[in-house]
Amino acid sequence: MFKHFAYALPLLMCFGAGLLVSNTNGPQPHQARMATDGAFRDGLYVGRFAAETKRPYRPPIGRWSAPSDRASFTAGYQLGYNQALANTNPYQ
Repeated sequence: MFKHFAYALPLLMCFGAGLLVSNTNGPQPHQARMATDGAFRDGLYVGRFAAETKRPYRPPIGRWSAPSDRASFTAGYQLGYNQALANTNPYQ
């Protein structure tokens, strides 16, 4: 009996350690883009600022000329705007 327990104990400990270390959420898609994409980071900043100053949702996409940069800026703007709105207190 003790022999079986001696084999099972290290396996259970490894399994438990694996559960503690594992990250079930994984990286968010916007986190990887934020690190490298200037248009996305710019949109995130401008979107947060617009929401915090209670401006309407109008992303100024003319700041970027390439269509891919405009799309990235718009995605960052939307994320920043929505995050800032979610963080505001409705009872202010």
